Amino acid sequence: MATKTILVVDDEEDIQELLTLNLTREGYDVVATETGEGAVELAQTRLPALVILDLMLPGIGGLDVCKILKHDERTRRIPVIMLTAKSEESDIVTGLELGADDYITKPFSSKVLVARVRRILAKSTEHDPNGEAIEVHDLVIDPGRHEVRLKGQSLSLTRSEFDILSMLARRPGRVFTRYQIVDSLHGGDYVVSDRAVDVQITYLRKKLGEFKHYIETVRGVGYRFMDRRTA
Repeated sequence: MATKTILVVDDEEDIQELLTLNLTREGYDVVATETGEGAVELAQTRLPALVILDLMLPGIGGLDVCKILKHDERTRRIPVIMLTAKSEESDIVTGLELGADDYITKPFSSKVLVARVRRILAKSTEHDPNGEAIEVHDLVIDPGRHEVRLKGQSLSLTRSEFDILSMLARRPGRVFTRYQIVDSLHGGDYVVSDRAVDVQITYLRKKLGEFKHYIETVRGVGYRFMDRRTA
């Protein structure tokens, strides 16, 4: 199996060295840069398997880097883990809105970050063991191809949006709490606000268009998928 490359973007030399050391020990190839401009260039030329992106960067900031990568056809499927010294909800929500897959705040545990990297990379390559698509009228969720089609047109979903939709649609009618959704996507060590989950649901509904109402909010509990035309 080819060694996976991880791009580390942080303007603090000690953080770069710490991440490089720990990720290299895990068998990854690591490239690093301290600027947003360098991050965009390396991502587009090296096409890494994953990007660890600090939000506070000189020049182009981390959120702008994330936006650029997620709007470029060559790089939009590369998972992004945000690194930030701020634990403010607004930064987290904005990053998730732009398509980031995960976040971790400084100071952080190297073991936890490496575990997050492994989990995301595993999700990016795994296939549904049954290989069966979920079909609801004109909506098709294909886990094997990691693709969602609406009336034959492929939808551009982030990895988290795809996983949330698959999770809900696979068990129509069942209510999932926000914490069950987070645990399924990221594991039990993930600290997240209700707002961070809600914003991903909001963007998922927007992309689903006429199917947006199939994801129902159960007030005070969470979310469920309901086929309104047969319910």
